[in-house]
Amino acid sequence: MDSIDHRSFATALVVDDHPLFCEALAMTLKTVAGIASVETAGRLDTALARMGLSPRPDVVVLDLNLPDVTGFDGLIRLRAAAPGVPVVVVSSMADARAIGAALSAGAAAFVPKHSPREAFRAAFAALRAGRPYLPEGYTPPADPEAPATGREEAIQRLTLLTRQQANILQLICEGKLNKQIAYELAIAETTVKAHVTAIMRKLGVQSRTQAVLIAREASFDRLLPEA
Repeated sequence: MDSIDHRSFATALVVDDHPLFCEALAMTLKTVAGIASVETAGRLDTALARMGLSPRPDVVVLDLNLPDVTGFDGLIRLRAAAPGVPVVVVSSMADARAIGAALSAGAAAFVPKHSPREAFRAAFAALRAGRPYLPEGYTPPADPEAPATGREEAIQRLTLLTRQQANILQLICEGKLNKQIAYELAIAETTVKAHVTAIMRKLGVQSRTQAVLIAREASFDRLLPEA
C-alpha cells in the first residue's frame, strides 16, 4: 500500500454497477466526507476513460465486483492509470484475505460494503490525515516477514504494469492475438510485441501462457470461501 499525502477531497468517482448503491454512496460522501462533487461509473472501462480526462477526481471509490473486471484487475488497472489518486475499496467481500490482497494491490482504504456512515467518515478522516484506513477488527498477518503467498506475489507483480500493459494483459487473458490487440487498441503490432515483452519481464515469466496464469492467480474468486 502506497503512502498517502495529507490532502483534501473535493471530488470523487464512485465505480459500482448498482445505480441505487451509487446514489446512496454519493449522498454519504457528500454528507459525512464533505465531498462537493461525486461522479459515478458502472464499468471499469468507463472509469478508466474518466480518469484520462482533466481534472481527475481527487479520490476513487471502487467496488471490486464489476461486469468487466476479473479479480483485482480493476484496482490494479485504476492504480496504473492514475497512480497519484487514492482508491478506496468498498466491497461485500471483507474477510482478512480480501482486505490484505486489496492493500497489496494498492488500495488506500478498505470499507466493507453497507458499513454505517461513521465508517466512511473515519476512512476519509484517516486519508486526509495521511493515513490508510482499515476496517475495525482487521488483523494483519502475524508475521510480516513471512514469505508472500502465490496470490500475494502475483498481485505484487501485476502492480508493476503500466496502464497500457495492464490493458494488453487483459486482452491476452481474453485469448486475443497480437494482431487483434493492435487493432483493438489502435496501435502498431510491433508496439504490442514490445509491450508483451515488457509484461513478461515484469511478471518474471517466459510465455504468454505463464502471464495469464499469473493474472488468474490474482483473481478475486481465489478469495471466496471454499464450499
